[in-house]
Amino acid sequence: MKKLFIPAILLLAIQIQSCQSNSSSNSSSTTDSSYVDTTHTSQNSLDWAGTYDGIVPCADCSGIKTTITLKDDDSFTYQAEYLEKNTSVQDSGKFMWHDNGSIVHLMGKDLNTKYKVGENILIQLDTEGKVIEGAIAEKYYLNKVQ
Repeated sequence: MKKLFIPAILLLAIQIQSCQSNSSSNSSSTTDSSYVDTTHTSQNSLDWAGTYDGIVPCADCSGIKTTITLKDDDSFTYQAEYLEKNTSVQDSGKFMWHDNGSIVHLMGKDLNTKYKVGENILIQLDTEGKVIEGAIAEKYYLNKVQ
C-alpha cells in the first residue's frame, strides 16, 4: 500500500502544478490581446499638419467661423469670425502636444485652447481639456481642408 501511496501523491502534485501553469499562461495571453499601443499617437501617426475649419457654436451669435492652420514647426495661425457680429479674432503662436501626443494646446497672444487631433479633424475641448459631449458635440469639430 505504501508503494502506491507515494507515486499517487507525486502524480497529484504534478497535475496540480500543470493546472497552475496553464492558468497563468492563459492570463498572459489575455493581457497580450488587450495590449494598448502607446507608441503610435496622433502626433507621430497622423498627417496632422494643415488647415482645419468649421463653424462652432456661439452664445450670442449664429456661430463662429473658425480656421486653424497647424504647421510642422509646431506653430499655428488662428482666425475666428463671429457671424452676424462683424467681429473677428486673429492670433498665432506655438502649440504643444499633450496627453501622449493626442491633444494640441494652442497658445498665442490672446488664445489659450486645446484640441484633440484625429484623422483629418480637430475636436475643440472644453475649458477642462475634455471632449464636449451631448447633442451638439459634433458642432465643435473642425475638418481638415488642406
